[in-house]
Amino acid sequence: MNRIQTCTITAALVMAAASSTLLAKAGIPPRPEQIKFAELAFEPPMSEDYRHEITVDGATVPVYMAPSHEFPLVSISFSFKGGAYLEPADKVGLASMTGQMMRRGGTESVSPTDMDELFDFYAANAGTFVGSTQAGASLNSLTSNLDQTFALFMDMVRNPGFDQKKIDLYKSEAIEGMKQRNDDANAIASREWDAIMWGRDHFEARVTTETTLNNITRDDLIAFHDKLFNPNNLIISVTGDFEPSEMSARLEKALSGWASGQRMPDPPAPTHELEPGVYHVEKDVPQGKVTFGHRGLKRDDPDAIPVAIMNDILGGGGFTSRIMNRVRSDEGLAYGAGSFFASKVWYPGEFGVTYASKSATVPYALRVAMEEINKMRTEPVTEEELMTAKNQAIETFPRTFESKDGMLSVFVGDEWTNRDPSYWTTYRDKVRAVSQDDVLRVARQYLDPANVAILIVGKWEDIYKGNTEIAADPSKVTTMADFFDGHAEELPLRDPLTQKPLPKN
Repeated sequence: MNRIQTCTITAALVMAAASSTLLAKAGIPPRPEQIKFAELAFEPPMSEDYRHEITVDGATVPVYMAPSHEFPLVSISFSFKGGAYLEPADKVGLASMTGQMMRRGGTESVSPTDMDELFDFYAANAGTFVGSTQAGASLNSLTSNLDQTFALFMDMVRNPGFDQKKIDLYKSEAIEGMKQRNDDANAIASREWDAIMWGRDHFEARVTTETTLNNITRDDLIAFHDKLFNPNNLIISVTGDFEPSEMSARLEKALSGWASGQRMPDPPAPTHELEPGVYHVEKDVPQGKVTFGHRGLKRDDPDAIPVAIMNDILGGGGFTSRIMNRVRSDEGLAYGAGSFFASKVWYPGEFGVTYASKSATVPYALRVAMEEINKMRTEPVTEEELMTAKNQAIETFPRTFESKDGMLSVFVGDEWTNRDPSYWTTYRDKVRAVSQDDVLRVARQYLDPANVAILIVGKWEDIYKGNTEIAADPSKVTTMADFFDGHAEELPLRDPLTQKPLPKN
């Protein structure tokens, strides 16, 4: 070692020692894990503190308001109950098209072009949508332009023009988009998984076709709009630069004379029974796309929180979860793998595991994921795993309410779905109360690996034989014959426009 190197190292050591002394005097620990943070004091807001009501021609409309004068901006959101579950089976796509065309099709007195130009002129953004179970309209405007923009917004919501040329253009664009449906294995897997889980006739799994789209007329759009968009089926939220009393008066005036209509019914539960087994769709892709699982539980089930903690440990927690660690980190079988519990409000949701792996390793990755599920059902999780999952849920909880728009969106959703008002105030205590025994109990109750449906999109011949030719360790050899005695049902690839089975090559 030369003299310059020796001097450099000596200087570095002296500086490090000096830094440690200064840190100690300042009360700063030498290592990050020794830093002590003050306890985060956060109490969730109460919905009743923001809830108001206005009465319009006999209809009572809830209005959530969170004023803030920090910026000269106002955001107004109208939320309506209803969606695709209300559209006729021969007109699938009507709900989504209605939501799109309310914004794109002008109003009865304002052309589509003029409406776009007016919103742009006033530097405002407006939008409408109709989803599976909920519809909505939103306006973001400068306070100084609110008189003009809100009047145009209400004209759009109450009196959509559904311009025929825009309708024709929408259909043309939608059909062009349909033609690309089979280009992506993920899209194929999503459609087929929904059909396996809910049944093809249930709104969760129905798919718009060229025929159902062309069955939709302008009169259908008008009728569907009039059914959903009415004051008895409405909850409003407002944030930004306004005074609540003035906003209430503005809303009452704007809604006056609007036919009250009816509140929409709850979405129907599926009647389809999930059939366990292996399903596959032939697709020439380099990796097999895999989804497997079964029905889950309702959102408001008493076990929902313990199940969420269990799933976070199993596969929902990203790189801290077991499935990700085994499938990706330990075995190198996929870039990503994980599990989910997608709860539904009106009927039980679903549990699933997803990953994509090269054809030869699809079965072994499936085996590894199944091993983790069985381990979750038979052995208690570690205290460290449990605390990591619980702390993650508790520490990220305030993000639910970090913006006023997000907060009011939560309150609106809770009112539509009749969520217990105490849910948010008791949430963290319920998370803290989850024990290792609770996790083991719900894993045994809600994970059923013997009765899963397994969907694979890919090159079936290569996938079926698994890693017999490439596995260096004989104990890791796995084929699809190891699942459900090798029985599998081939699902046809479907015509992107008609959704009818395509002939096999």
